[in-house]
Amino acid sequence: MALTVRIGSRPSRLALAQAAIVRDRLVAAAPDLRAEIVEISTSGDKMTSASLAQVGGKGLFIRELEQALKARTIDIAVHSMKDLPAALAADFRIAAVPERADPRDALVTRAGGAFASLPGGTRLGTSSSRRRFEALRVNRHLSITPLRGNVDTRLKRIEEGALDAIIVAMAGLQRLNRLAGLKLAALDEGDFIPAGGQGALGVEMLRDSRLGRASDLERALAAINDARAMYETAAERAYLATIGASCATPVGVRARAAGDSLSIRSILFSPDGTREMADAVQEPLDRDLAPSVAESGGARLGERMLARGAGALVGDA
Repeated sequence: MALTVRIGSRPSRLALAQAAIVRDRLVAAAPDLRAEIVEISTSGDKMTSASLAQVGGKGLFIRELEQALKARTIDIAVHSMKDLPAALAADFRIAAVPERADPRDALVTRAGGAFASLPGGTRLGTSSSRRRFEALRVNRHLSITPLRGNVDTRLKRIEEGALDAIIVAMAGLQRLNRLAGLKLAALDEGDFIPAGGQGALGVEMLRDSRLGRASDLERALAAINDARAMYETAAERAYLATIGASCATPVGVRARAAGDSLSIRSILFSPDGTREMADAVQEPLDRDLAPSVAESGGARLGERMLARGAGALVGDA
């Protein structure tokens, strides 16, 4: 009898598209396995007006999914990695990270053009303080407008003329097949260091799954896991955990495993954007791509930043 894996997902179009990616890859890796998506509304889905920091942080987007894992009504949960807290509760683990999509931020405009050439007074929509402060570093004459909602809602603000430009994750546009017809520019990671985990999916499960024929699921998860994506995101998450970052912290971090080294870059702002700190480290690349080695590299960058006073910026947030 085939094992049926129940995949928990938030009900948004993007979340369901991401869960479908995991479902299809699991079934391709293990043809005898069956998989179904279970939609679960989270507290974060129900709160669309207040900022994430005001209503409880990233945990609002995973709380009900983790409750379902504990109740064993689902077997795994699929998240945008950037929605996960830097450290999971002890009962849970990240069982797989599929191949990472483009981690960059994307600029969508009504008129087109490069970011630096946007005219003064351009109405730019974003509710991310990191994106806000990175944008103003490049072009300080912009008018930043708060913007929440799903990808379609944000794009509609452009179409209706309520905004001149928005910044969204490139990966979300790709996964929703929304690239066609947009005046779109990928933003240089030199100016816009993305959020930790951006572009990656995290497959979460209980540490003790107690799932019948669990080895079949474990083998399928191992088959869809991308070691490089797991390695890079482990470094980014370890950095965030080391500095004590929360959803309110305006921080970007990008780890890149290439050649024989792992490079990790970060930028951190004070809550009002008046102070900033940037740093980078380069570590030897572990040929086995062991996440624990990447975590050590991320922690080292975090410790360097803390030694320079990052704790005060994070504490203010």
